[in-house]
Amino acid sequence: MTPAVTMDAGALASAAAHTAGVGVRTVDDVAGIRAVADFLADVWQLPHTNPPYPSEVLHSLVHAGGAVHAAYAAGPRGERLAGAAVAVFGPPADRGAYSFVAAAGASDRGVGFALKQAQRVWALERGARVMRWTFDPLVRRNARFNLVKLGAVGAEYLVDLYGPMNDGVNDGDESDRLTADWDLNTPGTADDTGDEAARARATEVRRAPDGGPLAVRDDRRLWCRVPEDIVALRAADPALGSRWRHAVREVFTGAYAEGLRATSMSRDGWYLLTPDPLEESRS
Repeated sequence: MTPAVTMDAGALASAAAHTAGVGVRTVDDVAGIRAVADFLADVWQLPHTNPPYPSEVLHSLVHAGGAVHAAYAAGPRGERLAGAAVAVFGPPADRGAYSFVAAAGASDRGVGFALKQAQRVWALERGARVMRWTFDPLVRRNARFNLVKLGAVGAEYLVDLYGPMNDGVNDGDESDRLTADWDLNTPGTADDTGDEAARARATEVRRAPDGGPLAVRDDRRLWCRVPEDIVALRAADPALGSRWRHAVREVFTGAYAEGLRATSMSRDGWYLLTPDPLEESRS
């Protein structure tokens, strides 16, 4: 990657951290990594004795060449941890980095974006061209952040990737995931290409578990709706949450078999799936 691109990425990362009111830095000391492990346990609603990423695992990832980024905000008693992200760098031939996790406190707006920009700089400095991670396709706020705010593409749909999960966020649901592919050469924010007028003219092809439209399409594009808050829905009505999982899975697996990919998410919860832009860029 050219020095100019890396410099631009650094400027964007600094601006994002300033906007969020945090300082972002890598951590590799025992106390810092322990604090990150505890923070991630709180986000996943798990006891500190059973975090999703134990501190010894985080230390091993850092030792293997990865990075733990932490975002710190000013608090009444000094710095407080407001977010964290973990990534590793792939082999040079792959030119890819993989982000295991990125999380921010519920009240800390802009921290997630600042963390991703810091990860971007770290990856670019090591020659990476793309960063990948997975996310739950039913969580619309994450989909909008990944596909619109960052400009990533949903490169693949994975059915029940992790099997049953027993954390406080995913309990009782199958672990379908979308893989986000983020071109690190992008400036950081994509245009919101969800065309509401075109969606309104499209033909309904499936109904959702709540009785409304689930999927509509035209000759080249498909739109698929997801619930407003799947985490709250799963807690209140696990059976309905499961019906949403299977309904969206059926739409996505069919669309991906056709060569469509998730490229945007509207504010009102509709994915836009279009012909694979990654494939078109290679042709």
